[in-house]
Amino acid sequence: MVYTIGGIKGGSGKTTLATNLTVMLANSGRDVLLVDADAQGTASDFSELRAETLDDMGYTAIELSGSAVRTQVTKLKAKYDDVVIDAGGRDTTSQRAALVVSDVFIAPFVPSSFDMWTLELVIELVEEMTPANPKLKPFAILNSVDAVGKEDNESKDYILEKGVLSLIDTPLGRRKAFRKASSEGLCVTEYRPKDRKAIAEIEAFFKTILKIK
Repeated sequence: MVYTIGGIKGGSGKTTLATNLTVMLANSGRDVLLVDADAQGTASDFSELRAETLDDMGYTAIELSGSAVRTQVTKLKAKYDDVVIDAGGRDTTSQRAALVVSDVFIAPFVPSSFDMWTLELVIELVEEMTPANPKLKPFAILNSVDAVGKEDNESKDYILEKGVLSLIDTPLGRRKAFRKASSEGLCVTEYRPKDRKAIAEIEAFFKTILKIK
């Protein structure tokens, strides 16, 4: 499977989601390629930190940009069980190229008015790219949610009302463990001391992802 984690606005946790998904796929015994297609290069930074922390990253990591995302992933995907593309938080040539070759597109949203205002732009992007890739399955997920928050339910309802993006109903909380794990090149399931709530959230997300065919 080829997964693209992307969107229109930065700061919604795309790289954290992409890197955690990559590591969990790899730790489940799959051969995974992580593609950093974001000009900020945060996924590459994560991989470098992981290489320093561990003897073996457990996956292959490369950087691609522009139309090379489409051409190179098309060439390489047969060599791997899964490809995860971190496309960044802007409507770029790289993200559009990624959507052409992806099976699944996942856009994380923080349940705030500033993030949710970009939902229609993400929908427009998906609709524009669908003719080039009719098999693309687009999803949204809420990230950095509060334990108790009116905005969470309102954002969920807004996503469902707009349609186009299916909702992955396994929201991820605003937890320090995700940031701390990433700073060491680790998935939150690997980080110690364990944050059981963060682990339960990412495992619920992962189980949902594996059911997508």
